[in-house]
Amino acid sequence: VLNENLLEIIRFLDPDAFLTKAIYFDKPQTQNWAVGWHQDIPINVKAKIPSEGYSSWTFKKGINCVCPPEEVLHNIFTLRIHLDDTHEQNGALKVIPGSHKQGFSDEEINTITANSNPTTCSIGSGGVHLMKPLILHSSPRATTQKKRRVIHLEFSSMELPGEMEWLERIDL
Repeated sequence: VLNENLLEIIRFLDPDAFLTKAIYFDKPQTQNWAVGWHQDIPINVKAKIPSEGYSSWTFKKGINCVCPPEEVLHNIFTLRIHLDDTHEQNGALKVIPGSHKQGFSDEEINTITANSNPTTCSIGSGGVHLMKPLILHSSPRATTQKKRRVIHLEFSSMELPGEMEWLERIDL
């Protein structure tokens, strides 16, 4: 998936970027789910190495996750490659524009989303969606039989402190 066209986009955004996470989302009608409003705050690391500013450690499905300082999150960007047309009827991502500038508590997220007009990110098949991890986003249940498959790639150019390492780091 990291072909020359995608690498050109990545280099334009941050010439020092490397891949830190890859997720494949498949939202068929038979496994239809909604995702509530949230920010993508945890990062995946190889091992739990306590470091200043890193908190809320979890270990899920064999993966160490941690909430890094906000400066790390500001350095990350996400490219979502859409394998199918994605629209409101098949659970397209909804975002709160301008919410990517800081982290919010659950209470703040509830207040912001209750008082905002979200934007639906309708993306055609083969389209690429750029987003920051702190943007408030959600995904409703699909109301159609059409698939919604997305390759979600996160990139950063920031090294982690001490001996802490990104779990899925791939240099470009």
